[in-house]
Formats: sequence, structure tokens, C-alpha cells
Amino acid sequence: MQYPAFFDAVPGIRLYDPLAAFLGASADGIVEFSYLDAVKLAGHSCPTVASAYWMTRLALRALYEEEMPVRGEVAVEFSGALESGVTGVVANVASLITGAAADGGFKGLAGRFERRHLLSFAAAVPLEIRYTRRDGGGQVDASANLQRVPASAEMSALIQRCLDGSANAEESRRFGELWQDRVRRILLDHGDDPEVFVLRRNA
Repeated sequence: MQYPAFFDAVPGIRLYDPLAAFLGASADGIVEFSYLDAVKLAGHSCPTVASAYWMTRLALRALYEEEMPVRGEVAVEFSGALESGVTGVVANVASLITGAAADGGFKGLAGRFERRHLLSFAAAVPLEIRYTRRDGGGQVDASANLQRVPASAEMSALIQRCLDGSANAEESRRFGELWQDRVRRILLDHGDDPEVFVLRRNA
């Protein structure tokens, strides 16, 4: 798969997955996700997918600090309904990384490793997403203000031409280049920008 070079510059996310260790899927139980994994799951790279990946990474880092995050031990709540806006897309990425699932998730083994009921929607949380450690280790609320990383001024005309089929090959190439450049700027230039990624740690 050929993809933009900056994907490889986006830091990965390492977690300990006790279920993977128990079933022998990972000898040491450690699993790692990259931005490319999120792109493959979603089928595309866009600001929404990028923000979902990055909010989850930031939240896990805030929740666990120097410890390795534990997959399957974080509940994820969304303020939006599943069908509203891009909530479902963001939830899919958060679920991939944290292991949190809704009713259709893994039912567990002898009362252990259950992943169901850890992903919920239309929750009374102050920001876009709340991540909660199930062991009582705290909560983190997160949201992304993507409008603070605006698209190129060229994009408006280009996207219309691409959508209506009137764009030529060079315009189509340029559109994709500019689209991914905004994703790059969100992740690499503004990944630690508190005006773009808002994080609030709760006890």
C-alpha cells in the first residue's frame, strides 16, 4: 500500500492487552497501533480519523502517564449519538485502540476480558469524549477543535470540481495532496496544541 510519507512520522500507540496475552496472540501481551491502522479501519485518512487517533493517544497518555495503557480496561463515552455527525467514525477508531465495544463486543471468558458495554453514546459528558480507567485510575475528557487548522484556500474550488467530475488529473492530484497536508498539520504541527486538542483530567 502506498501512502503519504508523514503517516510513518506519527507516533504509534502501545498497550498491554491481557486477552491477547491469555490467548497467545501476543507472547508478551503488547500490541501496537499506528495511524496507518486507523486509516485502514476507516478506509481513508481525514481530519476526523486523525483527531480520533490523536485524542485517544493523548487520553491514554494522560490516564496512564508512565505506565503502559491496558487495552480492554478503558471505557469510552461520547457526548453525541452514534448516528450524529462523525461520532461513529471517531468511535470506530477509539474502539480499535482501546478495545472498548458496545453490545456486540466480546462477551468474555469465565467473567474475564469482557469488552461489551465499554463504548456508549449520548452520554452526559462535557466534551466530545470521556475516557475512564475501569480500575478507578481517573478520567480524561477530550475534544478536537479542527477549525483551528484550516484547509488551504484552494480546497473549496478543488473539492467541488472533484465531486462533480470536472476535475482533471492534475487537479485531482492537487486536491488529495492538500487534503493530506491538512491531516499532516493536525497531527504533526498541532498534536500538542491545547487550542486544537483539549484535554481535561479528572480525578
